[in-house]
Amino acid sequence: MGLPGSLLVLASLIACSAFFSVAEIALAASRSVRLRQLADDGEARAARVAAIQAEPGDYFTVIQIGQNMVAILGGVAGEGTLTPHVVAALAWAGMPAGLAGTTGVVLSFLVVTSLFILFSDLFPKGVGMAQPERVAVRVVRPMLWWMRLLRPMVWLFGGITAGLFRLFGVPQHREDRVTPGDILALAAAGAEAGVLHAQEQQVIENLFEMETRTVESAMTPRDRIVYFLQDEDEASIKAQIAAEPHSTYLVCDQDIDHVVGYVDAADLFARLLRQEPIALRGEPARDVLRKALLIPAQLTLTEVLGQFRQAREDFAVILNEYSLVVGVITINDVMSTVMGSMVAPEGESQIVRREDGSWLMDGLTPIVDVMRAIDADPDALPARGQYDTLAGFLMVMLRRIPRRTDAFVWQGLRFEVMDVDSARIDQVMVTRAEPPLAAVA
Repeated sequence: MGLPGSLLVLASLIACSAFFSVAEIALAASRSVRLRQLADDGEARAARVAAIQAEPGDYFTVIQIGQNMVAILGGVAGEGTLTPHVVAALAWAGMPAGLAGTTGVVLSFLVVTSLFILFSDLFPKGVGMAQPERVAVRVVRPMLWWMRLLRPMVWLFGGITAGLFRLFGVPQHREDRVTPGDILALAAAGAEAGVLHAQEQQVIENLFEMETRTVESAMTPRDRIVYFLQDEDEASIKAQIAAEPHSTYLVCDQDIDHVVGYVDAADLFARLLRQEPIALRGEPARDVLRKALLIPAQLTLTEVLGQFRQAREDFAVILNEYSLVVGVITINDVMSTVMGSMVAPEGESQIVRREDGSWLMDGLTPIVDVMRAIDADPDALPARGQYDTLAGFLMVMLRRIPRRTDAFVWQGLRFEVMDVDSARIDQVMVTRAEPPLAAVA
C-alpha cells in the first residue's frame, strides 16, 4: 500500500477513535433536565439519549471495545504506515542505515501518538464538553447501530462487569437527584457568567435558607411592638396610630404578655369614616378585633408560611417556652427576608457598606446576612444554632451583655459596639482588623 492509502487508513482510525471519544463525553456531560426539555420540544433522539443515560452500561461497553480496538489497530497500522517512509527519507538525507531505522521508529511513534491525542481525544472531548446535549443526540443513532453490531461482545463484557460491580458492592446506576447544593452552585455559576443578577442569586439563596432560619430572624421584636390595651380610650388609640402608623396592631389585656387579638388599621379607619366609636372591649370590638395566631419561637420561616396557609392568616404572635411574647411577624416580613434588598428601601437597610470598606450593622441583623456581607463561612461561627442575630453573636463572644465601645476580633474582622439603647444593641461597626506590627515587620 502506498503512502496515500496508508495515510487514509490512519485518518480513518483517528476518526473512529474521535467518534467514540465524543460519544462518551457527550453522554456523561449531558444534563437530564436539558434532555427532557429537548424531548418536550419534539426532539425524539433526546428521549433515546435520556433512556441510555439511565442505563448506560451497554453504551460505555461498546465505547471501550471500539476505543481499544482502534488504539491497537492504530499502533500497528501507524508504525507500518509511516516508519518505512520516514526511514527512507532519513537514509536519503545521509543518515546511517542503523540509526535511520531506530530514529524512524521513534519519529513514527511520536507522530502517530500525537495525532491520536490531539484529534481523537483532546479536540473531540472539548467539543463534547462544550455542547454535550447537541452532540449526544447526533451520535446516538450510530451508537445504537454499533451496540447491535457488537451485541455478543457487549453481552459478554457487560455480564462480567456486572459481576464485578456486585462483588465490590458498587452501584450500577447513576443517582440523578438534584440537591439544594446543586441548585445553589448553578445559581452562583450563573451569577458569575452574568446570566443572573446578584440580587436574583441572593433571592435563590434566601429561599433555601428559609428551611434553617428561625422565625426570630425576621420578626419584629418585643420592644418594637406597638400594641393597644383593651381599656384604652378612643383618643389614646388615635394618638398612637398617628405617632406610629402600622397596618396591624396587637391588642392585649393589662400587659403585652396577655394577648387578646389584633386589629387591622383599615377596620379602624372604616369605623372613623362611618363616625362609629372605636373601642377594644365589649360590643364595638366585635367588628374589629380578630383572633391572633400564636406560634412558637422555634419554628423556621418555611414552617411559619405553612402556619399562615393553614390558618389563612398573615399575622402571628411569637411566644417563647414560657408563653411570653417575644415578637410578631407578618407574611410581608417573611417575603422581605426572601427578597432582601430587592424590596427593602435603601434607608432601612440593616447593613450599610461605608466608603472606607467597613460595615455599619443593626444589632438585630440576621447572622446569616452578616456572614454573607463580610464573606465569612457560617460554619465557623462559635456555638452555632444558639442565636439568630448579630446581637446574639456578640453576647456569645463577649459572654455578657455588650456595652458601648466593647470590641473583639474574629476571623480577621473587628466587631465594635457603637450604640446601645438600654440593653439592646442598636449599631455595630465591623472593620478589617489591622495586623500586628510584628506581623507587618
